[in-house]
Amino acid sequence: MKHTNHLRCLFAPASLILLLLPLGYNTKSDSTSSEDTIKKQPVLGYRSASILKIDDLDFKDLNRNGKLDPYEDWRLSDEARSKDLVSKMTLEEKAGFMLISTTRLENDWSFSRHEPTGPITGGFNEEDMVSDVNMFTRKPLPFPNMGSAGTTKAVTQFHERHFIVRASPPAKVLAEWANNLQALCESDGSGIPAIVASNPRNHITIDASAGLSVGENTFSVWPGELGLAAMRDLALTREFADIARQEWLSVGIRKGYMYMADLSTEPRWQRVEGTFGESADLAASMMKEIVLGFQGEQLNPTSIALTTKHFPGGGATEGGQDPHFDWGKREIFPGGMLENNLLPFKAAIAAGTSAIMPYYSYPVGTPYEEVGYAYNKEVLQDLLRGELGFDGIINSDTGPIDMMPWGVEDLTLPERYKKALEAGVNIFSGTADPSQLLEALKKYPELLPLVDDSVYRLLMEKFRLGLFENPYVNVDNAVATIGKSAFQDRAAIALRKSIVLLRNEAEGGAKSLPLAKGTKVYFESYQAKQGAPASNVFQPAENKWGVTFVDAPEKADVILFWAIPKGNSLFASDGSPLFVSLSKNNIDVAYVKQLVAKKPTILAINFSNPWVIDEVYNNKSSSIKGVLATFGTTHEALLDIVTGNFKPSGKMPFSTPISEDVAQNQLSDVPGYMEGPDYALFNFDEGLSY
Repeated sequence: MKHTNHLRCLFAPASLILLLLPLGYNTKSDSTSSEDTIKKQPVLGYRSASILKIDDLDFKDLNRNGKLDPYEDWRLSDEARSKDLVSKMTLEEKAGFMLISTTRLENDWSFSRHEPTGPITGGFNEEDMVSDVNMFTRKPLPFPNMGSAGTTKAVTQFHERHFIVRASPPAKVLAEWANNLQALCESDGSGIPAIVASNPRNHITIDASAGLSVGENTFSVWPGELGLAAMRDLALTREFADIARQEWLSVGIRKGYMYMADLSTEPRWQRVEGTFGESADLAASMMKEIVLGFQGEQLNPTSIALTTKHFPGGGATEGGQDPHFDWGKREIFPGGMLENNLLPFKAAIAAGTSAIMPYYSYPVGTPYEEVGYAYNKEVLQDLLRGELGFDGIINSDTGPIDMMPWGVEDLTLPERYKKALEAGVNIFSGTADPSQLLEALKKYPELLPLVDDSVYRLLMEKFRLGLFENPYVNVDNAVATIGKSAFQDRAAIALRKSIVLLRNEAEGGAKSLPLAKGTKVYFESYQAKQGAPASNVFQPAENKWGVTFVDAPEKADVILFWAIPKGNSLFASDGSPLFVSLSKNNIDVAYVKQLVAKKPTILAINFSNPWVIDEVYNNKSSSIKGVLATFGTTHEALLDIVTGNFKPSGKMPFSTPISEDVAQNQLSDVPGYMEGPDYALFNFDEGLSY
């Protein structure tokens, strides 16, 4: 086995480069680098490929034909290399290349009911994951869905090169697996490297599940996306993205299925937690910093390519229901504010987002066809590409062809592929089996130019990321990088800046917060959990706060009560009406009332949705003296705020409805701050300090 990191820092005369090009190859503008300069010898990472030495320069012979092909020549432009490789690929290779599906490590049983037989390792899971039932709606499928193929089959038989990793093993295992995957890809066909994608991995998330957010793991731990927005600190947001970029890069995850540019204008929507709030302007500012932090000014070998989602904004749902399910497939705009949804996407496009993901839903009451956005040519071609000028990759969400074909249910699978390709989709998520796509391409040969265009766009991303030169990672560096203390120190600042102080009433002539030194505090967090009590009394191993922690409310001067509501997980949806009151979201209101009546109370609420809290607080409570909002943080961060170790500075990323009735009757596309003076208990942008 050959080793990686073959480096020569040499330059070749331009005349020699021209002489070395294959006879007849186009040497005009697209065959030179975009900088129109001679490129420097890059680091070459390889396992099985031979190295071609030409005039003291090194090149990988990825297709093992003993000669330098244009796509293997790093001196050429990304455009020229992509065009050359497109011309060499078979139809079967192109079809596989246009799919992205879940891939699994050895002993990784994501999305299946297997009992683990051992720890996850860096090897491959060679078992196909096939289902006759829609994994979301639990209804029969028209054709068995292969959500994941055995890794070797996926690469060598299906020609896949785009994968989504769901598991969260230790950094060493993840990096070793990524290298093994790249070695397999290098050994097959034209040696096209893989691109590994993931959902967010750096946030405290209440609804952490495959397909949404990985949640807390070994990566640095930051507030949820709403918490980042609540900081109102764009510089720290950019720093977060850059830190996460370094972590992802170190383990070989080069693509983010993130972030959500959707607006949280519908408080009942079960995906509010992944947004940056209800304000289009705030979300746009956040998207700019996120994209630039992960990608840089342009895609390069140290970038993480982002897939901004879900175009043209998925927050205006009907009744808060999500279009993963047929009962949530309609997106409605009673306030006529579709254009408002577009502002964060415009910011992401201006910052250079590599890809955009359309959502499953279809628009109702707009000029556009009432078909899912992956099929909507007017939305993807006229609006996204035409009006907004997006020139990157259009990546479908998981399963619009066979699982969520809203508006085109009567079409066959090949017909759905045809309509989606004509609408502008470049890569399809949710299946590892290219047979139905191949059937469509053979039945409708007029689609082949669209296929070549899609493959070209996908190859451009890989070339820009430097994957053809070196897709491998240094395992020791990954271990040293993931979650390192310097990164977590910066995350700790964000965890505190994300907390919002909303009420601070006087108690005995002075404000209730910050708590005075020596105050006896009963600190209870409350979160419903399966098989465990909801209440947890916090007793720190080391007291850094100058207060005394007690184990019963009767012993306290002050109760600090942190409620963490949680509705049903998105993927447990059954179409039942959605509510945002605490009692409907796993908070025992009677217990809370009984507790807070015992002593003066500081109430903290974790807002993964704009919860209605009038069952326990409505600005008139006699015992609740302070109210704070959190968006995914830690006990330690909350204590730093209430004791004055860190001054609160956060601002609300959305408005919270004053009552359930108000929440049920708001306009789903209208932000709370535009709903009128009687709508909110806590207003967007509200936040106090000391």
